Amino acid sequence: MTTTANHILLIAHAPLAQALRECALHVFADCGDDVSALDVPPNENPEITLQVARVLLAQSGAERTLVLSDVFGATPSNVAHRLVEGSAARLLVGVNLPMLLRALCYRHEPLEQQAARALAGGQQGMLQVGCGNAPQNQTSRKEHGQDRDHHQQ
Repeated sequence: MTTTANHILLIAHAPLAQALRECALHVFADCGDDVSALDVPPNENPEITLQVARVLLAQSGAERTLVLSDVFGATPSNVAHRLVEGSAARLLVGVNLPMLLRALCYRHEPLEQQAARALAGGQQGMLQVGCGNAPQNQTSRKEHGQDRDHHQQ
């Protein structure tokens, strides 16, 4: 059984939406039809941005859309919130590249599940590296009482 992919619509301050889309296409070259981007220029009337967003949403032809925006309370997210009101679309705010890539990995899953996975991917993609922290949230051997130069077989 083949399921139709959920569409992803990026709405963010210019030039972030298009830049994230281009990064996604670098990793997933086949996802071009599944991702749209709307860069919101400075000082653009939010009503115009909303009209453009509605056109992009309609042009996608998708039954299900995950909308990703950058900063909660800013114009792009306010427009995105108005766009998804009363629809089956879902909105996540605070988009980053790990969130977008995770959303793309799960674009064939039910929308609620895709949104949850994208949110988790965005959160898990943020960590402090250095300053004693091990990469990938792994604890160092020293914390477990093992010598740093000890190699396990």
